[in-house]
Amino acid sequence: MEPMVALNIAVLTVSDTRNEETDRSGQALVERLTNAGHTLAEKRIVPDDVYRIRAVVAEWIADSDVQVVITTGGTGFTGRDSTPEAISVLLDKRIEGFGERFRQLSGEEIGSSTIQSRCLGGLANATVVFCLPGSTGACRTGWDGILADQLDSRHKPCNFANLVIPGRGQHG
Repeated sequence: MEPMVALNIAVLTVSDTRNEETDRSGQALVERLTNAGHTLAEKRIVPDDVYRIRAVVAEWIADSDVQVVITTGGTGFTGRDSTPEAISVLLDKRIEGFGERFRQLSGEEIGSSTIQSRCLGGLANATVVFCLPGSTGACRTGWDGILADQLDSRHKPCNFANLVIPGRGQHG
């Protein structure tokens, strides 16, 4: 079996209240991605502000060293939740199935409350971007149920890793 190609992944926590000590969701993502053999490119925390979120993600999308961006937080329906609005305008293509699959998995855990999740995924400048809810459980669900496989270059029949690995640019 071919070896997995490690990806450079940036993690952004969107929160008005969390800091590095209390950011369990961002920490869970960092732990999972590094345990899977990937590299943490950078981790930041920004307030739930559409322009600050967009600025950080746009910076990472423009950085050829960052292949994947994962955000956590700001995907709900409260007044300050603005991650989807910040990110969607940056995407060249949306991954419609990401949100659908996430809500399917999440529904098994939290029932009908999953319909309030506005998580999304997409491709921008050869970088895949995934926006997960802010709960630690949702981050585990998103990573374990979707991202672990889709960011593994060996996953068949297709994966997103091979779209962002230089020289591959294909699913398989």
